[in-house]
This record gives sequence, structure tokens and C-alpha cells, in this order.
Amino acid sequence: MKLLIDTDAGVDDAQAIMLALCEPGVDVVGITTLTGNVHIRQVNPNVLTILEVMNRDAPVYAGCDRPLVQPWEDAAEVHGRDGLGDYRDRPKLTRTLQSEHAVPALLRLSREYAGELTLIALGPLTNIAMAIRLDPDFPARIAHFAFMGGTIAAQGNTPVVTAEYNIWTDPEAAVITLDAFPQATMLSWETTLAHGFAWDQFNQLCEIDTVNGRFFRAISQATAERLQNSYARPAYLLPDPLAMAVTLRPQLIQQSAKHHATVELHGALTRGQTVIDYTGISGKATNVNIVQALDTAGVHAMFVDALSAS
Repeated sequence: MKLLIDTDAGVDDAQAIMLALCEPGVDVVGITTLTGNVHIRQVNPNVLTILEVMNRDAPVYAGCDRPLVQPWEDAAEVHGRDGLGDYRDRPKLTRTLQSEHAVPALLRLSREYAGELTLIALGPLTNIAMAIRLDPDFPARIAHFAFMGGTIAAQGNTPVVTAEYNIWTDPEAAVITLDAFPQATMLSWETTLAHGFAWDQFNQLCEIDTVNGRFFRAISQATAERLQNSYARPAYLLPDPLAMAVTLRPQLIQQSAKHHATVELHGALTRGQTVIDYTGISGKATNVNIVQALDTAGVHAMFVDALSAS
């Protein structure tokens, strides 16, 4: 698999990237970055830190530093001020950013690997929307597009209570992207809530005493404490890792359904909400395959393998 990752490099992004870098047969041809969970000034060193700690190489391209239209609000309350759970043991960086901007890099790579690329978006869709506006044929060159984002039952995690963070951060970009791609795999916030790791499963991962295991533990602990103490979650949540896992191993999907999806841009109480046409009443063609159920044990096994690899 030729994989292209678009990320805002929060804790769960880092975990997802770890899965990709450890998956046999996967060639990460590029990582593009943007502002989302934290500002791109922090996202970029976060991605380079992941590569440094894991001793892996992939070209990293810095992209958009803000949403297309609306002001940006970070998610530091969840991901820590640095986006990596306030990670203290950062190594000296020997890897550097590419000089090419992420958006032309997306277009160039889509031409170099036309019909071969799997593109996964782990953050807001700003870079991808910009690529579409510059070259409307961009989606046609992507073999498979997957994203973590959106709600399927209006159960959000933002000040707009019906909206999920990645889509809410740049709803215009989401509309552009959903309109342009004929089919995408969608891993929603509600699917995230239903497929967390029980705390004993999470603790098992934190006990893996390898370079990768210690890094996972270090970046994940603060988020875990917030989920347990501030939000009283019964499980550790894995939004981006779930999206990555079903992209790398589609056989993990146990139930899915194809529908038409778009995003509300104007509602006073619903701006950024993902709107799903479940009955086909709009007459519009389906454009998302919504993952409804997946093999959480299989995802946990992927993490055991990835964290044991160093």
C-alpha cells in the first residue's frame, strides 16, 4: 500500500502514525501537516519527533496554518499544550521538513502514484480542500480516501454539540472534500465512542517496555487521565487509530453502510454538523461508507505488534 497521511499531530494522530509505520507492506510516501489539534508550529515538530523516536523516515510537508474561513480553536485541553500529551523526553531532531508546501505535494504525489495512493485524513480537511480547488482532478487520482471525522447521530464533541472537532474546525473544507470525492471511508465520533479499549487493555499496552511502547505510554497518559477523571469515560478512545486500522486492514470492518453526507454551514446551533441522508430522500449519490462496527480486538493486536516492534 502506498499511503499518504494528512495530520494535525495530536496524541491519537501519533498513535495512528505509529500503526502505519509498523504495518508490513505499507510505504508511507508522505506526511502532510496542518493546524488542528494544535497550531502547525507544534504539529511539524510532533511529526518529526514520531519519526525520530521510531527511527523511521518519511517526507514531511508543512501545509495550511488555519481553517479556510472561520477562526481556529485548539484542542489542547485533550492533547496537551504541545499536542503530544506534554511529552517531556523529546529527542534532538535530525529529520527536517521538506521545502515543498503540503498542498502542491499532495497534487504531485497523486500524479506520481496515480491510481495507487491511499489518502487518510486524521485532522481537518483544509489541505485536501485546497488541493481540490487547485486541481479538481485530484480526487480521481486517489485510489482510496479515508477520514476520521463527523458525527452520524449528532453526538459531537465541540461547542456546537452536534459537531465533531475535525469537521467543525473547517466545515467549508469538509463540504468541498465530500462534494469532490465520489466515495470515502468515514470513521465517526460515535463509532469512536463505541469502540474504545477497556482500561485493562490500555494498561497492557502501556506496560510494553520497548522504545515504541515507552513512547506510547508517555504521550498517552495525560489523555488517559483526562478521559478517566474529567470525562468519566469507560474506555480509552482511539479516533484516529481506528480510522488508520480499518484503512490498513479493511477486514477489521464488521459493519458499514453507504450514504450521502454533507456538512451544515449556516445553522446557528448546527454549523459543522455532518448531515447524513439515511433514507436517500435527497436523491444524491452515496459518497461515504460509514464504518458502524469494527473488530476492536484486532486493533488492539495491531498495537501490540507495533509497540513490540522496537
